[in-house]
Amino acid sequence: MIYTNTNSSFPSQVVPDEEKQTLEYGYAVGLAIEGEWFRGNRTSLGNDRWSTNWQTFHNLRLYARGEQSIQKYKDELSINGDLSYLNLDWKPIPIIPKFVDIVVNGMSNKLFKIKTFAQDPQSVAQKTSYTAAILRDMNAKDLLNDIQEKLGANLYSTPNPESLPADNEELEIHLQLNYKQAVEIAEEEVINYVLNKNKYDQITKRLNYDLTVLGIACAKTSWNGSNGITIDYVDPANLVYSYTEDPNFDDMYYVGEVKSISLEELKKEFPNLTNEELLEIEKFPGTNDYSRTYTNQNYDTTTIQVLYFEYKTYSNQVFKIKQTEQGLEKALVKSDGFNPPANDNFNVVSRSIEVLYSGAKILGHKKMLKWQLSENMTRPLADTTKVDMNYAICAPRIYKGRIESIVSRITSFADMIQLTHLKLQQVLARMVPDGVFVDVDGLAEVDLGNGTNYNPAEALNMYFQTGSIVGRSMTQDGSGNPGKVPIQELQTSSGNAKISSLINTYQYYLQMIRDVTGLNEARDGSMPDSNSLVGLQKLAAANSNVATRHILDASLYITLRLCENISKRVGDSLKFPLTANALIQSISVSNVRTLEELQNLDIHDFGIFLELEPDEEERAQLEQNIQVALQTGGIDLEDAIDLREINNLKLANQSLKYKRRKKQERDQANQQANIQAQAQANSQTAEAAALAEMQKQQALAQTEIQKMQAKNQFEIQKMEYEANLKKLLMAEEFKYQMQLAQINAQAQQSKLNTIEDRKDNRLKTNATQQSELIDQRQNKTMPKDFESAGFDNMGGFDLAQFEPK
Repeated sequence: MIYTNTNSSFPSQVVPDEEKQTLEYGYAVGLAIEGEWFRGNRTSLGNDRWSTNWQTFHNLRLYARGEQSIQKYKDELSINGDLSYLNLDWKPIPIIPKFVDIVVNGMSNKLFKIKTFAQDPQSVAQKTSYTAAILRDMNAKDLLNDIQEKLGANLYSTPNPESLPADNEELEIHLQLNYKQAVEIAEEEVINYVLNKNKYDQITKRLNYDLTVLGIACAKTSWNGSNGITIDYVDPANLVYSYTEDPNFDDMYYVGEVKSISLEELKKEFPNLTNEELLEIEKFPGTNDYSRTYTNQNYDTTTIQVLYFEYKTYSNQVFKIKQTEQGLEKALVKSDGFNPPANDNFNVVSRSIEVLYSGAKILGHKKMLKWQLSENMTRPLADTTKVDMNYAICAPRIYKGRIESIVSRITSFADMIQLTHLKLQQVLARMVPDGVFVDVDGLAEVDLGNGTNYNPAEALNMYFQTGSIVGRSMTQDGSGNPGKVPIQELQTSSGNAKISSLINTYQYYLQMIRDVTGLNEARDGSMPDSNSLVGLQKLAAANSNVATRHILDASLYITLRLCENISKRVGDSLKFPLTANALIQSISVSNVRTLEELQNLDIHDFGIFLELEPDEEERAQLEQNIQVALQTGGIDLEDAIDLREINNLKLANQSLKYKRRKKQERDQANQQANIQAQAQANSQTAEAAALAEMQKQQALAQTEIQKMQAKNQFEIQKMEYEANLKKLLMAEEFKYQMQLAQINAQAQQSKLNTIEDRKDNRLKTNATQQSELIDQRQNKTMPKDFESAGFDNMGGFDLAQFEPK
């Protein structure tokens, strides 16, 4: 007998594990789930929780496709159900699909990378050891360089001493950007392989669509020996779960889904079914009442609706601790009903852990297809008493079990837009063109004078072709003609005001949709304001993204939950050759040995987070910061290239600030070095100048000395030359003096000789004259003249010719 709780249809959980494992207990759980969602009464379909959910989600999906029911619009415009006087296009206007596509496609463009970090003691110790080694090398860098330079021994603990961080901040950035353990790389490759194998990018689009349209999305992970880890999309319309107010459904204790499968698929999945059981299931009436098609009609009667579910309960683990003869303790596993009397030879210890039971039940039938303790349950390493559901569900705007979505907010406005569109058709259908009024009596008084009758047809032809008319102000009898203007225009402008009003109403409800959803014109780019600056338009688009941020967060949460489940199932895949070979072929060979360590989940535990790639606006801000830093000289081009490769915007900005600060420090150091170098250069220049001046002075002095020596030498040579010259001159002078002396002597001698000769001649002449005088006196001759008479010349000339002329 299965006992249930006092106020619940579920069986009591305070029972032994053996009873929980029985098929009867599973049937009681399945029947309780069926009672909560299907009321257990087929005739009440449409009023139960499952049908209400299905109908609500179905209507929302029709609105999201622009295919909602038009009956409500017909009811609004009909009179007692009569639509015979209306000839309208009832097709719904696809307003909502545009907004849905904007949100879903915008989310699909959000790329992310899966990042893992090992947080088990062994990995933390390895990371701590690596960090300590870098710190040791950083602190002893100068000493290690001296040892390597002098002794040639490399005592660095890190393989690349050249790339050592300069300080603790750079070390922190280095650990975030460059340090990655082998197990972390392997784990990331495995998760990406599983996601790609299951085409998760396509599943993500369906999840994003469900979050936008329905406000809830679901996916699940499972494992089997042939396919390994699988990811399946779950339609929220087929989902059943325990009552929860948590948007992430973390506190649910059962969850499942309804599947419509054929009889042959049922036999293939549950081969233990006998032919008699299959015949009973096949003949069971109304099994299709639990499912609906697009047109809200029942499925094919050959399909069978099976409820697959997971049920969370607890299990008591009992251990008998026995002391051996050697003084050791030995633990023996016992059933939860083990309760022996107190004994000094052993102790009994126990703990309660959460467990999952998997079940499958045919809806509306007493047949329980499966009930067993789930295999390969996923448990967080931080608390192994907890168990995780295989379903990842998120409804970001749930309150008291009621789910809200963007589409559910705007269906009423979409209805008003559709009604406005139909009213606009009515007004357009009833509008008539402008006409003319023809006064036939006025035409009868007019004579064209050409024999032509001025009839209405002729008057209209003239009016429409020329715009002119002919009339008479006086009648033939001379009285005033009241029909002197036989044709007058008729203005029918009554519909213009209605059309303008309906268009304004249409725009009003369209703007209401934008206001309610937060999807403004800047987000969809439909009608940007021509007077608005580009920056303001981008700001408006960014604000619109904020309005739908909760949908993106819900999608990322589901992805994160699935990645965590994949990480916890890796060890199961490595235990089987088929799935292990698939993993080995999917990742690099260098990480296969590391993956073997993942089999022991007691050693390795991974934290997983999603690193979103920055969108265009965030990249533009980062690029603007980089450009400003480049233009101001804050960073180098190589730093800018490295910063652009960082997807984490916060880390990129942190690196940018660090690189700018280090660049400033380097510039200051370079400036100080330049100043010192300049001072040293100036000192060296001054020393060089002084040395040069000294050398110059020495050279000048040496030159002066050389000049003086040369001058002295020249003077000496000059003096010697002068002396020699004087000697020569003196010799010549002496020679000449001798010659002059000789000449003088000769002249004196000649003079003396001449004087003597003259004296002699005078004496001789005197003697001659005395003799003549004596002779005269003696002979008393005539006196004689002793002057020359012209006959005393020598050589035939006389001295008169030498007189001046």
